[in-house]
Amino acid sequence: MGRVRTEFMPLFPAATTPLSWIGLALALCATTYACLSLWAWYRVERASKHRRADVNDQASPSVSVLKPLHGAEPGLYENLQGFCQQRHGHYEILFGVRDPEDPAIAVVQRLQREFPSLPMVLVIDSTVHGANLKVSNLINLLAQARYSWLVLADADISVAPDYLARVTAPLHDPKVGIVTCLYHGIARGGLGTRLGRLFIDDWFAPSVRLAHAFGSTRFAFGSTIALRRDTLDAIGGLGALKNTLADDFWLGERARQRGWRTVLSDVIVGTDVCEDKLTALWPHELRWLRTIRSISPTGFAFSAICFSWPLFLLALALCPTSGCATVLLVGAIARLWRYAASWPATARPSRWQDVWLTPFRDTLLLLEWVCALFHWRVQWRDQVLHARDHAPSRYP
Repeated sequence: MGRVRTEFMPLFPAATTPLSWIGLALALCATTYACLSLWAWYRVERASKHRRADVNDQASPSVSVLKPLHGAEPGLYENLQGFCQQRHGHYEILFGVRDPEDPAIAVVQRLQREFPSLPMVLVIDSTVHGANLKVSNLINLLAQARYSWLVLADADISVAPDYLARVTAPLHDPKVGIVTCLYHGIARGGLGTRLGRLFIDDWFAPSVRLAHAFGSTRFAFGSTIALRRDTLDAIGGLGALKNTLADDFWLGERARQRGWRTVLSDVIVGTDVCEDKLTALWPHELRWLRTIRSISPTGFAFSAICFSWPLFLLALALCPTSGCATVLLVGAIARLWRYAASWPATARPSRWQDVWLTPFRDTLLLLEWVCALFHWRVQWRDQVLHARDHAPSRYP
């Protein structure tokens, strides 16, 4: 009786064609990004725990908080209320609107009644200083601000009571130009807002953390920018930003060009996501992507490897081998782990409820990324802007 010869048979044939090698390279790139972004998240978390310490509120100079408003979006009262409940020695809040009929005025007046001892100023001023109406609003607010330390924060930001003390603490260092904060999304609606939240938590924030882990500080976010007035004056004031699109980024960039450091605070604030329909979500996210493309073309190009699930499928289709499948399995585990880690601690019990949306989210992002390659026009509130020139353009 002859011996039975057994040989190991691979699950898939080996990669032999150019397309299969392309697929394997794509799998390696997408998996490497998934693993590195997970590593960056834990690196930031460990560093934040070491930096956190009690802040002596009374030792900090007085602060003027500038809040440009536009309409009474869902959650506006709760978000502004958080700024009125800060554990800080001495601060004032300035709320600005352009339209005397703006419904946000009623929200501010309610807060003024509820917190009579807190200095609050409502500035109603329709003066336009340039193409960027938000910057015009900030210029009008700055004229009323009394203090030398400033915090600029968007209207849809929610904060904890120690927020103001913690974000201004780095300004004691004269080498620090600005302090800014990352943010997590808060879905205020149905499926569309949950997809929008994933845009922030599952793509944007991990990308920023990874860039920061490798030493980049080329960012500043409208969620929070804290700076000293003399820094703002030295870079030309807010007037230098009146015709820019990404005013928050360029404020930070001008400070960096003058030699000041940018600090990414360990404070994570919340930001509301209210676009419940794809027709509203699409132009909002396309504006972000085209703006990123205009200020960081290289970073935008490399972001193509961030859209994990469609890239995993494409890589496997091009290279159906056991080696590629193993690489993709590692990438999928890292991708899911990062998704779970990105949820705020307060929402961890329900963190898996949207995991099924991540393939749709990544696919939608990839489509938006492709569309962002072809045009520069973006829509921001009631304006049509041109991202490449950072200034409005008129279109028929």
